[in-house]
Amino acid sequence: MESKVAELKQKIEDTLCPFGFEVYPFQVAWYNALLPTAFHLPLPGPTLAFLVLSTPAMFDRALKPFLHSYQLQPLTDPVDQCVAYHLGRVRESLPELQMDVITDYEHISGVCIHPRFGGWFAIRGVVLLPGIEVPDLPPTKPIDCVPTRTERITLLEGFNFHWRDWTYRDAVTPQERYSEEQKIYFSTPPAQRLALLGLAQPSEEPSSASSELLFTTLIPKRAKNPSRASGWLHPRVSRPVSPGP
Repeated sequence: MESKVAELKQKIEDTLCPFGFEVYPFQVAWYNALLPTAFHLPLPGPTLAFLVLSTPAMFDRALKPFLHSYQLQPLTDPVDQCVAYHLGRVRESLPELQMDVITDYEHISGVCIHPRFGGWFAIRGVVLLPGIEVPDLPPTKPIDCVPTRTERITLLEGFNFHWRDWTYRDAVTPQERYSEEQKIYFSTPPAQRLALLGLAQPSEEPSSASSELLFTTLIPKRAKNPSRASGWLHPRVSRPVSPGP
């Protein structure tokens, strides 16, 4: 890896990894080569970029401390706002660089399987660094976690038709899965998540969580025990890795 890439990767990892994120460098050209021209990123091919993923640890290390710190601030979508906050910290950590950030709620991605976490992770964003070109960055071939046609069909059928039972995420044996608290949160329709967390806006009456479920990044299911949320913001439960966001 080029020394400049390694240096920037380390700085971004120092900012994000303690909070349950992972960071991977790539060239814009690698992304553009996989898509029709209409979807290309409008940057020179050798432009350096970093993919940002969240692991199961993000819920405890980033989201819960963020919610505890922001109890009195307006919240609309806590996960999106938490991710935006941490990506903003990346920008602040590298003020000398031009930086563009694309978040996961600004684009659509299909089913993805992580070699260590299976489907128990999410693509959260991309950090683009216009003006920094790394033509000699060697491409890293992704690990083919689901190598056979039969396994891929099973994965896609699970993702499309049986996402409520979470089993498609175990396409490979994961090192770590979402906690039960995390499952309840992501299984709750977005409009009811603030109430689940006890953070409904003053003009709103907290309501019990209802039905439906979401697949990894964004499709909801029923939260069956909203009362458990009362402990999520408690400092003894939501202990931040650092003094907090």
